[in-house]
Amino acid sequence: MKVLGGLFMLILVAAVLSSAIAVVWTRHESRVLFVELTRLQNVRDELNIEYGKLELEQATWAEPRRVDDEARQKLGMVNPKPQDIQLVRR
Repeated sequence: MKVLGGLFMLILVAAVLSSAIAVVWTRHESRVLFVELTRLQNVRDELNIEYGKLELEQATWAEPRRVDDEARQKLGMVNPKPQDIQLVRR
């Protein structure tokens, strides 16, 4: 009977130790994942800021007045003369 009680006690001690190790491991993994989540949220925020800046830059470059100025200066485009305009009807 003493041997059986000692074996049972050994099994209980092993179960308690394994449970304690599992709790420590789970908390460690939780902290590691939280740090990764925080890092990814910071990256997301930085990318959102950059995206907003790029949208603003795109809006600036696509502004009709700017496109007109670029076409006139860099491509030498001009408004057509009235005699060069042809009306096409369907």
